[in-house]
Amino acid sequence: MVQNNKNNQPENIKEVSKELGLLKGIIEDVWASIPIPLCSTDAFFNILKTGHKFREVFGYSEEEIVGNSLKQIFPGKEEFERFKQTVLREKRIEGQEEELVSKEGREILSTVYVEPRKEKSGEIVGYIFSFLDISEKKRFESELQTKVENLQKFTHELKGSREALLNILEDIEEARGEAETEKDKTLTIITSFPEGLLFFDKENRLSSLNPKARELFLLSSEETVLGKTLNELQGISSFSLLLKELGDDFTEKEDLRKEISLREDKILEVSVIGVMRGREKVGTLVVLRDITREKTVERLKTEFVSIAAHQLRTPLSAIKWVLKMMLDGDVGKISAEQKEFLEKAYESNERMIHLINDLLNVTRIEEGRFLYNVEEKDIIKIAEQTVDSFKDFAAQKGLKLEFRKPKEKIPLLKIDSEKISLVFQNLIANAVEYTDRGGSVEVSVGFAGGKKEIVFSVKDTGIGIPKAQRERVFSRFFRGSNAIQRDTEGTGLGLYISKNIVEAHGGRIWFETEENKGSTFFFTLPVSQDTE
Repeated sequence: MVQNNKNNQPENIKEVSKELGLLKGIIEDVWASIPIPLCSTDAFFNILKTGHKFREVFGYSEEEIVGNSLKQIFPGKEEFERFKQTVLREKRIEGQEEELVSKEGREILSTVYVEPRKEKSGEIVGYIFSFLDISEKKRFESELQTKVENLQKFTHELKGSREALLNILEDIEEARGEAETEKDKTLTIITSFPEGLLFFDKENRLSSLNPKARELFLLSSEETVLGKTLNELQGISSFSLLLKELGDDFTEKEDLRKEISLREDKILEVSVIGVMRGREKVGTLVVLRDITREKTVERLKTEFVSIAAHQLRTPLSAIKWVLKMMLDGDVGKISAEQKEFLEKAYESNERMIHLINDLLNVTRIEEGRFLYNVEEKDIIKIAEQTVDSFKDFAAQKGLKLEFRKPKEKIPLLKIDSEKISLVFQNLIANAVEYTDRGGSVEVSVGFAGGKKEIVFSVKDTGIGIPKAQRERVFSRFFRGSNAIQRDTEGTGLGLYISKNIVEAHGGRIWFETEENKGSTFFFTLPVSQDTE
């Protein structure tokens, strides 16, 4: 029997070595695919390994950064020494804001997490650093979601491998140690991940969760929930509200994102994604991001803007009429010089009133108070009147402003004429403002979608929109870098407001642009069945 074991020993060693090599390769793939900036160092803060996201964010290649001190991503020696002393003193850091720099000198404000790597003796042999770019946090969250399931799967495989390795002969001790080191790295990434993670298997049983999830659900131990089905979790108070908001069939949906008030003092952004292996669904990942502070700041900001705007609008209106009376000579004759000063004051006051109105519209949209008075209206008349109101402005700039009426008769549309007129005003004002003398602006109307909707376009030969900034065009306070350089007036709110108005009418809005050649903004409005 002993002889038989000896004969099988090489085969066992070969099999386990093969498994270790496979696991090591898998972990290398995971390390390379993690979508957050990671690096590991020795005990003296010399960089040993980096993830692809670290190299992408900081601008270094693997050859440039490995072997160098972590000091290279700090703005100066003093800042690095302060951070190093903190790490040496605290050993582990769970979220510390640091101002870092890329290879090109770009400042990167990050939340830094530090986890020590230890030998069995407890001696620290290095550290794993993860950097959370606060300004781009939302962007890489979606990338992380698709990777977490693989991390958990590999963690369980490594855990099972560890038990097998303990029974292997001394000949494979070195290989076992390498697997342990890689497993610890993976566990460190999951346990230090700043969002809560829940993984349900294909039988909809909760198979794993990370420390942040335990904290969010006020769990003293994960054993109280692991292995339980969705129905069983409904009986646990901390889970019942989450599952009720997500719905009974949330694990069957391909992608889901919702904001949920878990408790009175805790608001979560919950993302649900199906985890696939090839064409087979192997489970569902739920990512829980605590947005309580963000929501509080957003609410306070909106309330402040609303109050400030209301307080400013009354005195500005009074100033407007006083200036108008003075310019019209209602309070006495004024000199040419006085009239020039008063006209400048009147124009500045008008810009302030326009800004206040934009801010009030934005707060109404965010608070759900941007009400609509829908009636059947002649959209051609509205468009034509708006174009006519800009002809003097266009002529002063030496622009050709043209309205192309459709050949076919356009039916009456059920719209809020005041707000649709505001959309036309915003789009035409932008086109005229950002087109140089000698250029042209063309407004067109026609059918689209098999006459189920009307499409409107405002085309200019202006400055266009930089490619890197096009995704932000419809966000609040956006102004293109080339527009800012022209020193033109603008709040950056017009397109945001226009998008909300169009979508509230059941329409769509988009644009085509080429920098230094011009832009065309389109939006649609549906044709009601009873008006066709």
